[in-house]
Amino acid sequence: MSKQDFSTSPHEAFGEGLTTRRPWNTKALAGVERLNGRVAMLGFAAALLGEWLTGHGPAGQVVALVRWYLS
Repeated sequence: MSKQDFSTSPHEAFGEGLTTRRPWNTKALAGVERLNGRVAMLGFAAALLGEWLTGHGPAGQVVALVRWYLS
């Protein structure tokens, strides 16, 4: 059997990857961040709608759900 060659990226100092220029796929990163932002807005809107319907805040809704489930 032949010896395998493993190619790895060189080691970098802590935090160096955040401050240096790297060939990141910025279009994919922008798409992921846009999706995360939209999902966060939907969650916030759902919390507001739930508060409007039940009269309880998000924590109160969770407590009410747990009480309902345990009863």
